[in-house]
Amino acid sequence: MLNISNVLVSLVGIAVAISVHEFGHAYSAHLLGDDTAKMHGRMTLNPARHVDPIGLISLLILRIGWAKPVPVNPNNFKNYKLGNFLVSIAGVVCNLLMAIVCITINKYVKMYAINEIAYATMIYNLGFAAFNLLPIPPLDGWGVVSTFIPYKWNEYVYKYESYSNIIFIVVLITGVYGYILAPIQTVLWAIVSLFA
Repeated sequence: MLNISNVLVSLVGIAVAISVHEFGHAYSAHLLGDDTAKMHGRMTLNPARHVDPIGLISLLILRIGWAKPVPVNPNNFKNYKLGNFLVSIAGVVCNLLMAIVCITINKYVKMYAINEIAYATMIYNLGFAAFNLLPIPPLDGWGVVSTFIPYKWNEYVYKYESYSNIIFIVVLITGVYGYILAPIQTVLWAIVSLFA
């Protein structure tokens, strides 16, 4: 029974983390002039529109998963680089804000079930935020970093992006991502802890 409870709590946390993350991308793109995500029904907090079944199962079992990527057409932005940066970081910011909401709930509400769900939701939101900040395509961290790369280096950028799948797999299998994640998680947790 305890295991079922843990799975259900985890599912709620994952659903919330995925939904606010992808909604953040879709809504920020909408504000910047691109309604591609909205037209595809992705500008919503409904997790059914964002969850990838295989990614969800992987997240539950392996602690590493993914959601359906939000379609964005950066050509619709008035300022390509600024739009790319804001949409890339929006999902992470939304996860961070949700983590702050969760820690605030646990600060003022003293009910076991709510505290468990809020804590799990906070952890998954921080995990999503940190993992997506890795500077590897197609993660948000690469969208943020690539914004500041000069056009003259585009050739090297394209080469890096073309090998991104291999790099991504190697980073996951070797566990190297953990060394990059640790300082990111520390910073995010420090921010959220301010509201504890």
